[in-house]
Amino acid sequence: MAQALRPNTVGGLFATDGKPHPLQDTLLAVTLVVGVTAFVTGFFHHLHLLSSWAGLVGILTGAYGQWISETTRERFGLILGLGASAVGFFLGMAHGGLFGGVIG
Repeated sequence: MAQALRPNTVGGLFATDGKPHPLQDTLLAVTLVVGVTAFVTGFFHHLHLLSSWAGLVGILTGAYGQWISETTRERFGLILGLGASAVGFFLGMAHGGLFGGVIG
């Protein structure tokens, strides 16, 4: 009888409620891609412009995605993307910042 109380979560990859969430899924994908980009480029000193801007974009899209997310799976992926974006952003800021060498 316990199996009758469990919800069916087989529906979609990110939508555990069985409904489509195209905006949330798009924000999740953008946050993950930009976060990985910021994280990887953050380890190269000469790519500080790319890592800092990609990190900033990832932080903003991830924060908005967290605000409108509806399922735990979406939130989990967004947190991974937010973490990678933040690390890339902070490394980019440490290596020269958003405008380092371009302005001033």
